[in-house]
Amino acid sequence: MERFPPLRLLTTFEAVARHGSMRLAAARLNVTQPAVSQALKALEEHVGTTLFDRATRPAQLTEAGELLSRAVRDGLGQISAALEDIRALSGQDGAQVMVSCTLGMATYWLMPRLPQFYASHPEITVNVQAPATDLPHLSPGIDIAIRYGTGGWREGTTQKLFDERVCPVAAPALLDRLEAEGIGLDGAPLIHVRSPHNQHWAGWEDYLRARGIARSRLSGQTFNNYVQAAQAVLDGRGVMLGWRSIASGAVRDGALRMWPGGELDLGTSYFVTGARRPSHPAKTFLDWISATEHAEG
Repeated sequence: MERFPPLRLLTTFEAVARHGSMRLAAARLNVTQPAVSQALKALEEHVGTTLFDRATRPAQLTEAGELLSRAVRDGLGQISAALEDIRALSGQDGAQVMVSCTLGMATYWLMPRLPQFYASHPEITVNVQAPATDLPHLSPGIDIAIRYGTGGWREGTTQKLFDERVCPVAAPALLDRLEAEGIGLDGAPLIHVRSPHNQHWAGWEDYLRARGIARSRLSGQTFNNYVQAAQAVLDGRGVMLGWRSIASGAVRDGALRMWPGGELDLGTSYFVTGARRPSHPAKTFLDWISATEHAEG
């Protein structure tokens, strides 16, 4: 048996691991779902063990699958970076960087700062991708991943951008009314962000438990991404959990106000990960984003 499986099996496996769904991977690869399933089975036969636990819905990577997933992401990422370097050397393509981060991070933190980057580096184009998952990974075509958590990721080279803090936020008029009526977080209308791909962020349940606040009902409006939820809060429809990276601009502008005494440190931070051998444009962006946060912090 050949020790190295066909590349098409590895790229199919990587797509399923990244999207968390054979259906989504099939759509991205422009093949049928049965073709994806057959490729995964062929890869498992090649390596001699199961890579997905199919007893769960959706199927989760096994320990062997996690190990292979990290290796494939790293390897394909290096190939992609090398191809970009070759294109740049031969003048086939302009200098470009692909950054992956959550929609909220892209909208409220990264995009407002990009004009500063372009002012210093007009020759580099930054493309921003917001994947469905709330924990972006380095993958083929992705140069840099900006993500939230406690660190410990193994692919590429990771450095901390800033420590994150959470605090309930609301429109000033709503907050004034709740204060006037003596309504606390145990009775305020809540806005939730929930989706199958949003599993690494604290929710209201976590926050209230950490603060020791008892609440009989956690019902409220629910949205599947932070941008939609933030608009509902700006419209005065409820209170949501706001993170420094996402809510600080609206708080600074007066569109939102923090709940008095509500800030909480969950021990989490934002990190930026790049390939171990980044292309020159990616290295330039990594240096800039680190210096920018250091200057602001």
